[in-house]
Amino acid sequence: MPHIPRCMSTQHPDNVQIPFFASEAELQGEDEVQEAYYVFSHLGCDEQMWDYEGKEVDNFVVKKLLSTYEPFFRQVLLGEHVFITPRVPNPAIEKTEAKILLETLGSIPRSYDAAVLFNPHNPPPIFEVILPMTVSASDINRIYNYYVHFIAAKDTQTIPGDSITIGEWLGKFRPQRINVIPLFEGVEHLLNAAQVMEEFLQDKDLEYQRVFLARSDPAMNSGLVSTVLANKLALYHLEQLSRRLGIELYPIIGMGSAPFRGNLKPSTVQQIAKEYPSVQTFTIQSAFKYDYAPLEVVTAVQTLKQIPRGHAHEVEQERCLVIIEKTTQAYREQVTQLAKLISSLAKYVPRRRKRKSHSGLFGYFRNVSGIQLPRAIAFTCCLYSLGIPPELLGLHVLTQEEIEFLRQTIINFDADLAAALQFVDLDSPFLPARICQAVERLQIAYQPNQDHLRLTREITESVRQNRDERIGELIIQAASLRHFLG
Repeated sequence: MPHIPRCMSTQHPDNVQIPFFASEAELQGEDEVQEAYYVFSHLGCDEQMWDYEGKEVDNFVVKKLLSTYEPFFRQVLLGEHVFITPRVPNPAIEKTEAKILLETLGSIPRSYDAAVLFNPHNPPPIFEVILPMTVSASDINRIYNYYVHFIAAKDTQTIPGDSITIGEWLGKFRPQRINVIPLFEGVEHLLNAAQVMEEFLQDKDLEYQRVFLARSDPAMNSGLVSTVLANKLALYHLEQLSRRLGIELYPIIGMGSAPFRGNLKPSTVQQIAKEYPSVQTFTIQSAFKYDYAPLEVVTAVQTLKQIPRGHAHEVEQERCLVIIEKTTQAYREQVTQLAKLISSLAKYVPRRRKRKSHSGLFGYFRNVSGIQLPRAIAFTCCLYSLGIPPELLGLHVLTQEEIEFLRQTIINFDADLAAALQFVDLDSPFLPARICQAVERLQIAYQPNQDHLRLTREITESVRQNRDERIGELIIQAASLRHFLG
């Protein structure tokens, strides 16, 4: 079997601190090429997501990495030891960026040419792409088949009126086939992931298949509890499918440092691996990389790579589905109450990557009361900055029996909420009704962060009095105490 990455560095802009190599506060272009080298050579990550979705991206990353950092890539083969994996726009959702998909797929053979010129024995440096917001097998098949029949097939096609093949004219088109990694993002799509994969794999002769499960955007759309339960159900069903089909499935899970977005940070790698033992690849987002001491990050990455992959936990589906339905509804009701406040504060959250606006997962739910919200990182940052950890939203509808069930099903249930509760302000005038009641019922021991509480109360007063001159500065100070923006 080929090496399947364990630690995927991503470009999610959840970091407070600016990387030492950045030319400005918002990373872009050459900075991201340098970042890819840094995470491979210094942090020990074995994969870099190259995100084309909603941002301008350097299409010559392979050529630039090989030419700029030649000694490193002579020893460490791109495409065998470390990997660049593009995340492409989904044409079914992002119509204005649909053709970027074709440009990205078309650049894969060019990257192969650059790698072979650098080292005749180099494997294809890019041979997988990530498809966000996957909802059906057709979504995956279109990309898989487009590459095979319209890009790789150019090898044997001829130009009308000429006898020479395009492959003879322009050179071979390699690789002949690519893998498409579906990214399932909404709770309903996570629950349907195994069914979609079964349909996709039924006519494929594949050695293995990677499957990406979101953890951040579905939490924004449906709340913490619903998302964790949906992830656990998806992982269990995918493992059952793998056994049934005899094809190895390697799950990826997308996790940030905020408990709401996954709680994956250098200090929690072992507990996260216990929560999701069947996951092969964990995302190492920007706060993990840049808001902790480099040695701490390197040690955590090495620890994660050394933890052996295990089996998915079996979970009670019917009980989970009942809890998912009720907590999602309760969460959305409370978010609706906070939506205007969140949107007014989002403009003060600093940007860490040059990105365009995104259709956003909560966008699929924007037709409820006309809600419009920022992306998940800014959303999370706004609520933390007001002393309202989003992890607590929707928990008030849980019975004591359901709380105990969650403690048995979610290993880190108390730990994740304790991590969030240290940043709560139970006296906040913006705190939705019944959150104090939910916190009291949970009876989780936590240590309030007094410095963070002071800052959130200052932000709250600034918002109430419509004084905005220091809000941005205060938001950054509070985020620095948390070690994540959002």
